[in-house]
Order: sequence, then C-alpha cells, then structure tokens
Amino acid sequence: MELRMIREDNNESKKNINERLYYFNLAHFPEDLRGRYEEVNIFLKDENDNVLGGILGEICWNWLEIHVLIMDDSLRNKGFGTKLLMEAEEIAKEQKCDFIKLDTLSFQALDFYKKHGYEVYGTLPNVGRDFNHYYLKKDLLN
Repeated sequence: MELRMIREDNNESKKNINERLYYFNLAHFPEDLRGRYEEVNIFLKDENDNVLGGILGEICWNWLEIHVLIMDDSLRNKGFGTKLLMEAEEIAKEQKCDFIKLDTLSFQALDFYKKHGYEVYGTLPNVGRDFNHYYLKKDLLN
C-alpha cells in the first residue's frame, strides 16, 4: 500500500475526518447522549438587518461550547453581551446541558465571563507572545 500526505483545502476530506471522529466518539458515549448535536447561533441585528453582535456555538453531547461572542464597539458595556450570554445559557439549560465551555484571550473578555460565573480551568501562556489563552467553564447543574 502506498500512502501519501497531502496538504489541501478539501471540504469532502474534512467532512470525512470529522465524521470518523464523530463515529469513534459516539461508540464511547452513553446511549442518552448519542447524536446530540445542535448549532447555537444567536445574532443581534439592527432594523436594517445588519449584524452588530452575536454568539456562535454548538451543543455537543452534554455541553454547550461557545466558539465566538462578539459585540460591535458601539454597543459594548451596554448589557447586550450579557443578554446574548444569558440567552445561550437558557438554551443550554433547555437542552439539558451540564455545563458551558468557552475560551478567551487576556485582552478579550476574561473579566466579563468571570462576572457571569465562569471559572478558569486552564491557561495557556505566551499566546501571540504577550497574552494568555484562558479556558473557562460554567456548571449548570446547580
């Protein structure tokens, strides 16, 4: 058998790799968690349908993972980020998630997440040479 390593941007190959990991993981999770996947995308839009902020995430097995939370500069510190985060948390609770996890850089929103009950469970120093990368979690089973 001749094998080759190929570096390419190929959506079909990426889909194949993701599906292989999905099915491998599926075999190790309890029956009641199998097949639990849902994208969670919440957008803050103005009257002209312009996106001014939002959350991109996904429910996977027993957690919600927030990949992105961003707010237009003009709307920061006005409570909209909190409203987006609370909406995501409500969705996670409705979907019976045990926790939410996310990550942030030291110049982003660490204090914001801590203020909302998220706890740091890991830190990666020297990201971009001058920053820390924080991994946070909030338990929902209280």
